[in-house]
Amino acid sequence: MRGVRSGAAGLLVAAAALLLAACGGGTSSSSAPATTSTSPSSSSSSSSSGSSSGTAPASGSSSITISNFMFEPMTLDVAPGAAVKVTNDDSSTHTLTATGGQFDTGAIAQNQTKTFTAPSKPGQYHYICNIHQYMMGTIDVK
Repeated sequence: MRGVRSGAAGLLVAAAALLLAACGGGTSSSSAPATTSTSPSSSSSSSSSGSSSGTAPASGSSSITISNFMFEPMTLDVAPGAAVKVTNDDSSTHTLTATGGQFDTGAIAQNQTKTFTAPSKPGQYHYICNIHQYMMGTIDVK
C-alpha cells in the first residue's frame, strides 16, 4: 500500500511542476493587433477610493493594472474609442484580450505598459489573459 501512496504523491508533484512551468510564460497569437505602446511602468498606481464595487467610473482614469494575477479594476467603464492603458505590475507576462476579438494588447512583460483603443460601439466587452485564462474582466463602453 505504501508504494501506491508514494506513486500517487509523485504524480501530484509532477503535475504541479508542469502546471507551474506552464504559468511561467507563453505566447499569444491574434489576428487583430491593438494600438500599443510599451514603456517601463512608473509607480503611479492610484489609491483605492473606498468603493467596493470594483468598477472604475467612466470619468476617471482609463487604466487597468495587472497585479497578483488579477485585473484591477475588474470592470472598467470607458467612453467609446477611449485609450485604455494597461500596466503589468505582476511577476509574469500577461495579455488583455477581448473574448470577441475586439482588442488585444499582446504580451505585456513585467513592469511594462501597453495602450489599446476601446471599441466605438457601446456595450460590455469581456476579456481574459490568454496566458492565464482564469484571469477575467470587463470593459463597459458607455
